[in-house]
Amino acid sequence: MDALEINKEYIDLILSNPEKYARDYEITLEKVANSNAKYKGKPVPFLYHPMFFTEKDIENFDYISNMIISISNKVTNHYVGNKEFRKKFGFPKLIEELIEVDNDYDINVPIGRFDIFYKDLDDFMFCEINTDGSSAMNEDNTLGRIFLESEALRDFGEIYELDYFELIDSWIEKSIEILNKYDPDENKHNVAIVDFVESGTTAEFEEFMKSYRRHGYNCIIADPRDLIYKDGGLYKDDYRIDMVYRRLVTFELIEKAEQIPGFIEAYKNKAFCCIGSIKSQVVHNKIIFKILHDEDTLELFTEEERDFVKKHIPLTGLFEGDMSTFEMVLKNKDKYIMKPKDMNASQGVFVGRDLSQGEWKKRLEEVWNTHYIFQEFYEPIRRDHIVFKDGKAEEDSFKSIIGMFIYKEEFAGLYTRIGKNNIISGVTDYYTLPNILVKR
Repeated sequence: MDALEINKEYIDLILSNPEKYARDYEITLEKVANSNAKYKGKPVPFLYHPMFFTEKDIENFDYISNMIISISNKVTNHYVGNKEFRKKFGFPKLIEELIEVDNDYDINVPIGRFDIFYKDLDDFMFCEINTDGSSAMNEDNTLGRIFLESEALRDFGEIYELDYFELIDSWIEKSIEILNKYDPDENKHNVAIVDFVESGTTAEFEEFMKSYRRHGYNCIIADPRDLIYKDGGLYKDDYRIDMVYRRLVTFELIEKAEQIPGFIEAYKNKAFCCIGSIKSQVVHNKIIFKILHDEDTLELFTEEERDFVKKHIPLTGLFEGDMSTFEMVLKNKDKYIMKPKDMNASQGVFVGRDLSQGEWKKRLEEVWNTHYIFQEFYEPIRRDHIVFKDGKAEEDSFKSIIGMFIYKEEFAGLYTRIGKNNIISGVTDYYTLPNILVKR
């Protein structure tokens, strides 16, 4: 039994009674529209077709998670301890200073979403590492709960045991464990979920806030511009913050540093427990993919880890400096994808295969020497899914990208997006699929 076989069985189920499931699809559409599964204020687009995974897949994700965390820790620790190594990253002075602040809980990446193109343990490739501001837990869980109530999964559940990956309460429990390591006396109970109001995912923040409160903690959602450092603590009005769940991404912290002096000063003085700390920027910045392939970096790893990097981390380079680099990328349009070093949600990303040679040259000229990387293009994995068009069920093929959530250095769950384009994200036409674990 593998995921593709299960996927085919689901397709056969839908096609065995398409009228019945088309009616239920309309009901599911309404449920999602009335839920808090929202992206930028709109219901997340989805198909009436989950992404199915088996226990074997979960074993694979556990292995991949353990490997990438081990690699991330070695690189981060080397960054902190070796000033010469730091030069590879080119971080602003402020970020260097914040990375050097010890978080006092001995975990470099407490939470992250590691996006991969995945078929099986032999066929997968990393796309992006998101270790600050990792999001979409609420999207997946809300869709998962709704889908488990659908006619299709109720019928499918007569054959298989089905479940989703709970991602809200499980993160709150892991973050509390980290807070208790930071403060073994367990006397800090004021939590703040911190992000700029214009950037935050409000519906998701509210779910996390409710969970903290269910677990006996006070919790607020706060804009860092509203926080002040006084009396040795970080405050929102009269609310002294013991722990920050940081959703504020580092590139915005840099851009708006002058607007948040209280937060930065409190961070430097370790006035609160910050989960995750700015240390996570070491592997969050896309330059990490280039650095991982450097010979002196590979020397940090075991032989197994070196093989892992060479096989599953795409070759990456800085798009700057000598014009021979420009000419190489220009002449190999279909080989590369271009990305800013440190932006999220696929902002500024473009793919050579999507452009004419003239368009490619124009775009390359615009981004040359502007903090871009060029990266080996990897064809996303395809899987067949059911779509309803004018009430009729049809099979169609989509490219997919899988986000592995890793909480406290352990695999926790998944987030799946599919689409027809080479870029699969909120800036393109895409669908979010709930992730369902299937057992006999």
